[in-house]
Amino acid sequence: MSEFTPFASTIGGLLIGAAAALLLLLSGRIAGVSGIVGGLVDTPRRDRDWRVAFLLGLFAAGLLAFAWMPGQFGTSPASTVVLVVAGLLVGFGTRLGNGCTSGHGVCGVSRLSRRSLVATGTFILAGAVTVFVTRHVVGG
Repeated sequence: MSEFTPFASTIGGLLIGAAAALLLLLSGRIAGVSGIVGGLVDTPRRDRDWRVAFLLGLFAAGLLAFAWMPGQFGTSPASTVVLVVAGLLVGFGTRLGNGCTSGHGVCGVSRLSRRSLVATGTFILAGAVTVFVTRHVVGG
């Protein structure tokens, strides 16, 4: 991942921000994906329906993007084991931090939530340390 794509990145950011703002304005709900997924368990049906619709929309948007621009998608250089471990660590981190990058980084920061500002700073620091260790210490 070495290409600088400011146009595509800006469009993606605008779409994420617009989706988060619309969900908040139209339903009063925060677009924190880990909270949306976590809320699928043990919730009333009326509360589950919007969560399923939101997640199906994310999945459908990914399929649409892949169909429209298949050249933008590639394979990961990491092994399946590394990807599974990374996914589990991200899941653990979202539970530990009481939210994910979409909830804290997009929605919380835009609302100037102190907790979200600290959580987002922690996400960025942990990511930077992880990249440094894997590239310069472990040699990945």
